Amino acid sequence: MDRMEETKALRARTDVHYNCCQSVLVPFCKECGLSHEQAYQLGAHFGSGMRHGSTCGAVTGALMVLGLAGQGQEASNLLLRKFREKNQVLDCAGLLALAKERGEVRKPHCDRMVYDAVELLEELLPDRM
Repeated sequence: MDRMEETKALRARTDVHYNCCQSVLVPFCKECGLSHEQAYQLGAHFGSGMRHGSTCGAVTGALMVLGLAGQGQEASNLLLRKFREKNQVLDCAGLLALAKERGEVRKPHCDRMVYDAVELLEELLPDRM
């Protein structure tokens, strides 16, 4: 199973909730030197924009992966720029407001943010992970 398939499987689970951060971080856990449980716990409080509408959990999870992969500011700036170009804003509250304006339901919207973050990581880290 590739990372995107694993990400989609995590987002589809109904027995255990994987927030946006966890859904990005967990598929990269082995390459980041973390166990599945450690990655799950690390991302626990970063969903819903750190639980208060701040930076999207998918973005924070992606930044964690970049940090654990030893990537510096250039990679993080590129990830943030590309995510913003695609989605207009980085904060959860803003992303949800835009989704509401488009008539998009929250769960599919958040799934899309997670998939965008995983795709960006795979672009930025093809040879490293």
